[in-house]
Amino acid sequence: MKEVVCITLGRSRRDFSFTTTLLGEEIRVRRIGADGDVERVKQLIREHDGKVDAIALGGVIADFRVGKASYQHNQAYTIVNQARTTPTADGVLLKSTLERWTVAQAVAREPGRFNYRRVLVFSGIERYSLAESLSNHNVDLRFADPKVHYGLPFTLSSLSQLERYAKFAMPDLAKKPYRRIHPIGKGATHDSRLEKDCAWADVLAGDFAFIRRYAPQDLRGRTILTDDPSPAEIEDLRQRGAHTLITLTPKISEEHPFVSADVLEAMILAVTGKRELDEATVLQITADANWEPHIQRLTNDEELEKFAFVIHPLSTKFIYKDPRFKVLKYVPQRLVERAMAHLPPMYLSKMKGIKSTGTGKEIEGILLTLGATPRELMRRPTAFTYRRLIKAARMAERMGAKLMGLGAFTSVVGDAGITVAQKSDIGITSGNSLTVAATLEAAKQAVILMGGRVDQGTAVVIGATGSIGAVCSRLLAQAIGDVVLIAPRPERLIALKKQIEAETPNAKVTIATKADDYVGSADLIVTTTTALNTKIVDIERLKPGAVVCDVARPPDIKEDDAAKRPDVLVIESGEITLPGEVDFGFDIGLPAGTAYACLSETALLALDGKFDDYTLGRNIEMDRVKEMYRLFKKHGLKLAGLRTFDEYVTPEMVAEKRRLADQRRRDLGLPVTTEAETLTSEMPLEVGGSR
Repeated sequence: MKEVVCITLGRSRRDFSFTTTLLGEEIRVRRIGADGDVERVKQLIREHDGKVDAIALGGVIADFRVGKASYQHNQAYTIVNQARTTPTADGVLLKSTLERWTVAQAVAREPGRFNYRRVLVFSGIERYSLAESLSNHNVDLRFADPKVHYGLPFTLSSLSQLERYAKFAMPDLAKKPYRRIHPIGKGATHDSRLEKDCAWADVLAGDFAFIRRYAPQDLRGRTILTDDPSPAEIEDLRQRGAHTLITLTPKISEEHPFVSADVLEAMILAVTGKRELDEATVLQITADANWEPHIQRLTNDEELEKFAFVIHPLSTKFIYKDPRFKVLKYVPQRLVERAMAHLPPMYLSKMKGIKSTGTGKEIEGILLTLGATPRELMRRPTAFTYRRLIKAARMAERMGAKLMGLGAFTSVVGDAGITVAQKSDIGITSGNSLTVAATLEAAKQAVILMGGRVDQGTAVVIGATGSIGAVCSRLLAQAIGDVVLIAPRPERLIALKKQIEAETPNAKVTIATKADDYVGSADLIVTTTTALNTKIVDIERLKPGAVVCDVARPPDIKEDDAAKRPDVLVIESGEITLPGEVDFGFDIGLPAGTAYACLSETALLALDGKFDDYTLGRNIEMDRVKEMYRLFKKHGLKLAGLRTFDEYVTPEMVAEKRRLADQRRRDLGLPVTTEAETLTSEMPLEVGGSR
């Protein structure tokens, strides 16, 4: 039987002894802790030198390898040199292999496990190989080295920063006692200096000694990436709410499941009989012994189902809202706009707290962004946008999303999502079904507030042949009966007119390519264009007390123009309040918990477990609009308060607009309206019928 002894500066109360096998060879493994006493460690090494097959140096690294540089620690080196006959192992060589293999295997088992996660590495100089491997998975890294070593008030956020830090810090740390680098000693107490960093992180990574010393009591939802916790320590992690434990070393026995890399390395030395190990031997043993990471769920919490949503800046001012690009406000605006369009999709935030009031189901969202503004999206070939959206879908899939929604102009470019859906393995939706439902609901409320009715009068739809405009036109024809359809292409207008007349024979449908001759008689104008820098509506022509529902993004009606007609109510398309304690993790330009309908449709589909392609192409199905409205009610979504130019519409505002509308009617010799009658009719999307 081979014998391996682990001599460590760690606590003696964690000592163990067990027997295991490696490649058919039986090995007895013992641990002896010196409770932080360096001289005791040296004495123990001398006592066992020549009497065992290999000595593992627990938690003691003589040569730290950071990037291409190597740094020798003086005190650690004197410890290593105590052994004259028996080979020693510090685990550094095995770590560089096993930790990379662990990350690769963890990702292979659960694709996207680390992608875009926040990872706190307690000591980057000790775990450089681990950090380098994690960095290949788009993680947000923090290294706690400056806080641990010197108590400095900052962390490091990249491998290059860690390498520069090591270059200046390690010559100093090499002269200090080893406890300055690694938590050792008897009865070491909890240190709270990393509380905020641990709260920030999704993943805590490093030697378990750091977990003991620095991890907070509350570990809810965290993944722990470490080496050799004991069964009692694993149970403690479970009690503290940690979600997943991934050990960097394999499970080698039932009696004592996990040991550190230095013990495994010493076991290899004992079995092979070598004085020193080389990379080829370590790789061969790792493969032959089937050493793999051990992944275990510590809580019964189910993984929340995820959706993703893609946005893009509506103008350059939205680019500057991202902290990563604040400095660009000092660069010429047009240059910024053109350069940002070429960026690949970027992760913005995690959307949390969306919970159905009907079923209790909770979901999680991933917010992604392109860099292009509407102007850049519209001036480029559709393939330019397709490529980025397909990349975004693959990125969302890697992060665990089953469905992706297309926001703003990404839902109207090209074939409105069809090509992206064909090239993606997750469901895609433009969100336009709920956009239509919310638009009509908001329009209905606004018309009633202004003293009108939704079952009579005239509605004008500008951009009528677009995907949203067409289905709005069809539903308004059912609800009101008198619609005017405005769009630039006559052939599409004629086709839409024929379709509406076939569906709703009693409807009066007027078509035109210019709006000016018709907006003056309209009670409701819905504008859904994708025009940029073009005046869509001459607001001076509008009827007193008219309602304009502006679905376009960027908006068709500018605030300066609306100010010319204070008697007219211009509202944004129906924004929606999502159920639950919602946190978007990023400022999307709306009040807390409030989302655009296209984002809300994506969330609503996820709440109902519908992860297939949904709203795609130019022809939105009315049945899907009506289904969205039913799901809207089922899961507790609500129409947010009506908004006009980022401001909520208040009763006082409505009263003033109605007063001004009546005054304008008197001035024009028109009848003054009476108070609105009690409304009994509803939009057809709610009752599911047609007029």
